[in-house]
Amino acid sequence: MGAQLVQNGARNGRGRRGRNRSRPLSEINVTPFVDVMLVLLIIFMVAAPLLIVGVPVELPKTAANALSGEQEAPLTVTVTANGEILIQASPVAREEFVTRLKAIAEQRTSQKVYLRADGAVSYSVVMEVMGALDRGGFSDIGLVTDTGGPALDGGSG
Repeated sequence: MGAQLVQNGARNGRGRRGRNRSRPLSEINVTPFVDVMLVLLIIFMVAAPLLIVGVPVELPKTAANALSGEQEAPLTVTVTANGEILIQASPVAREEFVTRLKAIAEQRTSQKVYLRADGAVSYSVVMEVMGALDRGGFSDIGLVTDTGGPALDGGSG
């Protein structure tokens, strides 16, 4: 990262007053900067998947397409295999679920909520949670599934 010196005035073996004069090269060496940026890029590429917060749930597979992206970070409600309800990653008691949803709905601009339910959870439990979501102020409910599951026409998506 030091400056280089360029010899000036050594024409035909003679310089001014017989001395070689040097002037500093005024170019910046960007190689160390590029090296640091590449290392930071690799670090962030490795670390980014680790920052995704989620609860491990075995989602059912369907042939449906994925939903488009949202402006606001989506609210996620998860129902685990043992029937536990989580808002984002924090567990919520069934008695407090609707009141917590109402408090969250007042702070959000979007009524969009994603419902993740384990495939082992019964249909009636999922419908109870969907009813509670509606009472809590979230009328736009998206059901989250894994892609690549069976389709009704006999093929796989």
